Amino acid sequence: MGKDQDYFKIETNHVLPSRGKILISEPFLRDSMFGRSVVLLVDHTKDGSMGLIMNKLLPMKLNDVVDEFKYLDDIPLYNGGPMGTDTLFYLHTLKNIEGALAIGGGMYLNGNFNEIKKYILQGNQIQGNIRFFLGYSGWQDGQLDHEIEENTWMIGKGDAGTLLIDEIKNMWKKSLGSLGGKYETWSRFPIIPSLN
Repeated sequence: MGKDQDYFKIETNHVLPSRGKILISEPFLRDSMFGRSVVLLVDHTKDGSMGLIMNKLLPMKLNDVVDEFKYLDDIPLYNGGPMGTDTLFYLHTLKNIEGALAIGGGMYLNGNFNEIKKYILQGNQIQGNIRFFLGYSGWQDGQLDHEIEENTWMIGKGDAGTLLIDEIKNMWKKSLGSLGGKYETWSRFPIIPSLN
């Protein structure tokens, strides 16, 4: 019976975090912000870590924030995390945007916002190419490593093909399940077991 008990013991997958990888929250994390979340690591250094929650929509649209977009189709706005919630971040696949930071997996962060606006106002495809966030997730030096040691996060691979295209409703389940084995089993665990 010991082996079966190990199967249901939450344990990180012992992959080191780095820029471009994703953090996948453990299934029992009871936190309104990070429960069932997928966080793209934008940076992870000895000074700390920064990421963007990929699968938490905000009730407002980018059209409410940027006047030039007022009459365009609704552009979703995501909750990137609890820090800097008055700051707009944008993750995109546009490699020629001046000042953009290469994240890996075909993704770039921020850069010249006028170029982003021009791209959108010219009628180019937004879905799958650009995602907008208010706020970010941050960890002080050693804090994220400590949370990983406490089995709060599993580490996976991130790329534009899944993070910017996948339906956010199933992103956590698919990300955790893609790790295979017991992680795939955990991905099917209901949010509220008593309702199952």
